[in-house]
Amino acid sequence: MNGRPGRHGGRLMWHYHKIAKSSAQPWLLRCFPVCSSTEMILSHWLQGMSEPQQPCAIVATHQRWGVGQWGRNWSSPTGGVWISAALPWQGKVLGGRVGLLGLAVAVALAERLERHGLPVQIKWPNDILLHGRKLVGLLPSVIQRGSRVRIFRIGLGLNVRNSVPMKGIALYQLDRQRAADPAYWTAEVLLAFDRCYQSGGDGSWCLSALQRRLWANKIYHPRDGRIWRISGLAADGALQLQHGNHTEQWHHLYS
Repeated sequence: MNGRPGRHGGRLMWHYHKIAKSSAQPWLLRCFPVCSSTEMILSHWLQGMSEPQQPCAIVATHQRWGVGQWGRNWSSPTGGVWISAALPWQGKVLGGRVGLLGLAVAVALAERLERHGLPVQIKWPNDILLHGRKLVGLLPSVIQRGSRVRIFRIGLGLNVRNSVPMKGIALYQLDRQRAADPAYWTAEVLLAFDRCYQSGGDGSWCLSALQRRLWANKIYHPRDGRIWRISGLAADGALQLQHGNHTEQWHHLYS
């Protein structure tokens, strides 16, 4: 059972309109106190639409079976931001640059977090770190027709007042964020989505900003056991590595 949509989206939208003011977008939201998975519900919702004409999202206070990268379980207890959104997209994505759209969301949300004095870094390709610990996880995907992206989907989890594992961090653990409110931070996430939606295109606007926020300059290579230098980012968002005279590009994180 996915449960029924609740009415607790009112406070979220109050925060959103207060922050966004005249730049607010016409979001369609369905908010659930508890659900199986925001990704699953969003998929079912999209199946009932010919094609969304405005941004839409599923928000849950708690997910029972959240889905993360590689289909792993995404722990989603009460107190965090758990959201899956679909953005109508008009644009041709060239040269396999679809991955840039997810990175653009990471940059846009990093910018929102930095407004609150949070020195975040982006762990390529799908996480945002704070003090070296995971604060945000992202799960981007697209629906295409030919070479054109028609819908950009993004699943996102942000730790606010929820319990977190040892390698994670939640905003309430910080002195200046002890009263962190999940509804307020969901509104901040919508503002980050708005930034990407309004920018459109293939996400390449984020590259220089992403480069400045990378979490490390070296990375362990699991296939050869050596430490490789991160030399930069390719035009499609791939991570560029170098070891001596050898170079390599990663389009996903090896694990």
